[in-house]
Amino acid sequence: MDLKEKVAVVTGAAQGLGRSFVEILLKNGAKVALIDVNTSLGNELKSTLDQEYGRGRTEFYSADVTSEEDFKGVFEKIVKTFGRIDIFCNNAGIINERNWEKTIAINLGGVVRGTYLALEHMKKENGGNGGVIVNVSSIAGLGPLPMLPIYTATKHGVVGFSRAMAAVSKLSNYGVRINILCPWYVKTNLLSNLSSEEHIGGFFQLKGIAETMMQDSGCLEADAVAKAFLILIKDESKNGEALMIDPDKAAFVTLPEQAKDFPSTPVSLE
Repeated sequence: MDLKEKVAVVTGAAQGLGRSFVEILLKNGAKVALIDVNTSLGNELKSTLDQEYGRGRTEFYSADVTSEEDFKGVFEKIVKTFGRIDIFCNNAGIINERNWEKTIAINLGGVVRGTYLALEHMKKENGGNGGVIVNVSSIAGLGPLPMLPIYTATKHGVVGFSRAMAAVSKLSNYGVRINILCPWYVKTNLLSNLSSEEHIGGFFQLKGIAETMMQDSGCLEADAVAKAFLILIKDESKNGEALMIDPDKAAFVTLPEQAKDFPSTPVSLE
């Protein structure tokens, strides 16, 4: 996919990975709508991007991805302003094992809601131009992080939901590819939550697991993850793919097409 003059939308866009995704999209010629619940940071970033890339390349919209009214209203504003949506990234996410309902509502509910709303505007049967959706999961979506069981559950959910919807899109000729990004620990503000009892709650005594993993393998820079994100956007052969990135490599993860295809050890039922 050539990104020049394409319209992209990124949630959780005001900082961290979201900001890196916005910047790499702009560098490759796209126009970008930024969505974030943090209005002050969003407006500040919008002002910075205006100076660097010129007015008209970006717009900022304040919205809570757990609110159907907020999210739907913002999509309508984006389409009214830019005329179309070609690229959508569900990036908004939190770590909060204490408030597990909120974590599920944002990390998984927001991805489901965002994907459905994006498809309404993007799929060809509705007059859209097709395009690509990238849903941000994590290494926690490929294997468990013991100190983050709820976060792990939401990120597994993102992988499963995205793969199923990629199949739906292909079978229904939506013209929209749906892929998943699964990064290792990334140097963003979210990392500080891993050493916060307020966010980890009853699993705080296990925080040393994450610390050891990061000491042994290091952490990713956000711009490295953005490069992996760009691969999922530009490579039109990729649909339903999970791209894992860690400090040593980026690799597409081979996941079975059906549950029966998982490697397994037979068990006698007698």
